[in-house]
Amino acid sequence: MKAGRGDRGSITAEFAVVLPAVLLVLVLGAATLGACARQVRLQDAVADAARLVARGESRERAGEAVGAAASGATMVIDHSGDLVCVTAAASAGVPMLALTVSARSCALGGGE
Repeated sequence: MKAGRGDRGSITAEFAVVLPAVLLVLVLGAATLGACARQVRLQDAVADAARLVARGESRERAGEAVGAAASGATMVIDHSGDLVCVTAAASAGVPMLALTVSARSCALGGGE
């Protein structure tokens, strides 16, 4: 039996419809992984900054640690009793989406 001529090119048409959806899922997945990696870097930097401030280093040095992890990050240092807490927030780095990542870490120390 011969295949009918009406099916000719149907695979190409289906591929053309599915390809943009697959590419969108792949791009969103890569962007999500990038945002997660930025979150982890920011959390590590905030922990380092809290330890630096707790042992008496300058705020500028702590800011450099956070800035190295995420450019354009904002940092707030808070003293609460014996704890020195550092909170930072930065853009997630996902194009066309205004997402932010934030991290907070505290260290035991005298600080000021």
